[in-house]
Amino acid sequence: MFVGPIIDGRIKNIASGFRAVSVYVDATSAGEGRFDPRLLGEACDCALADGPAWAEAHLASWSDAYVVFGAKPNRTPCSAQALRKRVLKDGTLSTINPIVDLYNAISLKYAVPVGGENFDAYVGRPHLTIADGSETFDTMMNGEAVNDPPLPGEVIWRDDIGVTCRRWNWRQGTRTRLKTLTGRMWFVLEALETMPDDALAEATDAMVGGLNALMPGCKIASQEIAIAG
Repeated sequence: MFVGPIIDGRIKNIASGFRAVSVYVDATSAGEGRFDPRLLGEACDCALADGPAWAEAHLASWSDAYVVFGAKPNRTPCSAQALRKRVLKDGTLSTINPIVDLYNAISLKYAVPVGGENFDAYVGRPHLTIADGSETFDTMMNGEAVNDPPLPGEVIWRDDIGVTCRRWNWRQGTRTRLKTLTGRMWFVLEALETMPDDALAEATDAMVGGLNALMPGCKIASQEIAIAG
């Protein structure tokens, strides 16, 4: 049974309006479906048309939160802002694999950071917390596997053995990266106060619908998560 993530109470001092939806997927016995490539194209079109209506305010809120914990959002933006910048520059977004294309499409269409993880590679529960600087973070630099630890005070997602995503949702580590449509997976949609509640609910429904189409027969459990304390 999946036990939901833990949100450190100190996050409230950085982004008091933070809320999220956790989506756990067990695709161990799922069938083989497909990803409709039009979803990614439509999401790119939405961003190019300055949609959705809350995008500017929501992404500005993320930039403000990044500044609070010492990050420079112009250099290391939140994941939703990074995707949007790529689309506004290139007019499109390259495909990666069906599962990543799906959550990138949801992120673009709803201007919301969406993370996807290989839960079978997790040790313990996902934990959104503040780094002390001693944690490990497995990533690639110049084609080589390296440890690039977070800075003290940085907001991170981690499990019991190391960081899974640095600077909140800026860069995912290699250890828990999703590569296949099998096994167990975990997704998180992260919102601040400037994203409407009904928009977050709609984004969650779109994510769940896309997962069911991609992996027919998979088992999905979603739950809202909040700051502890």
